[in-house]
Amino acid sequence: MTRHLNLVKSDFEHLEKRILPRFPFCFLTFKSSTEGPHVFEVKDISHSGMQLGLKLGQHQLKEDDTVHGFLHWGGRELEVTGNVKWQTEQRIGVEFSGQASSRSEVDEFLELQKVARLMKPVHKLDYGVEFPNNLKYWLRADGPVEVFIWQHNDHEMSRFQILMMENFVEWGDGIGLKTARVISKRNIDTPLISEDEVVFKFDEALDEDKIAKARELVEHLNQELTSADVISFIKMKLGI
Repeated sequence: MTRHLNLVKSDFEHLEKRILPRFPFCFLTFKSSTEGPHVFEVKDISHSGMQLGLKLGQHQLKEDDTVHGFLHWGGRELEVTGNVKWQTEQRIGVEFSGQASSRSEVDEFLELQKVARLMKPVHKLDYGVEFPNNLKYWLRADGPVEVFIWQHNDHEMSRFQILMMENFVEWGDGIGLKTARVISKRNIDTPLISEDEVVFKFDEALDEDKIAKARELVEHLNQELTSADVISFIKMKLGI
């Protein structure tokens, strides 16, 4: 657990690096009608854009190209248009159209109440995913929206972390609540586990907007994903 919880601090803008487990499957997809017929995994998404990836093959999109297609997630579909901001052979960064109607539809698609209903208990799924030591519960919806709940060796809760796209909220035993923004994410693959190296910029004071987003997510979580006691504990620490 130490590797996953220790901080690597930077003197630049109070950046901190964490290693978090990475789920190897993605159920949020984008089917392009611009060129293809490519179906991309949505590696990352926010209200302003998304990062797309191909497991196989290569795309022909270039920077400043227009992208059009459909997001598919949990039985829902959303038509989106955007511009390519950067690209590699297998990955693309897309900024959504600036039209108010388009942004409004993306905002509705990513509402935390709806995302909460798509959360799955990775700790109960038989996907052969290796778990770090002392990670008790792992809730995940593609997007990414994830909740990590860690325990001490005596099984008391030691920490929880709530990742909501670019927003991050963390509580630690003896530390309390902290909020941060995701700066970068890098995949780390080892023979036994897939992980992400995530760099956060922590807020000097608690960001109430990030706390409010965490409250909204947790309030709509199905208690059967973990346990009523765990959800109640997290709610208490978030001030619900």
